Amino acid sequence: MSDLSEKLAKLKATAVSQLSECGVSNIDNDILDGYVNSLKSMVDNKDATLVSGTDTSELETVRRNFVEKKLGVTDKEKAMGAINSVAGKMSGIRMKSRPAFYYLVKEELG
Repeated sequence: MSDLSEKLAKLKATAVSQLSECGVSNIDNDILDGYVNSLKSMVDNKDATLVSGTDTSELETVRRNFVEKKLGVTDKEKAMGAINSVAGKMSGIRMKSRPAFYYLVKEELG
């Protein structure tokens, strides 16, 4: 297994663990793999693989770059409501995995 593959596998394992901690028992691996693989070029940048649930500019970036651009949700209130809900669900997790965060936001938005 290459170094990149190992890092991506570790990132996925962390995301699965955090999703389980947040009560998700039936994880769609295809969706999660997509979020993990989207971080291939940034896997060595720890900050890029994590989300700060208390940093408003970080959460706005998630809204703009993920919820709006990737999920197509342009309703800012709905998007921020989902993001803030996920930040609350993950508040007990100190280092929030970006793939897990994205997965929960997508789930929250339906």
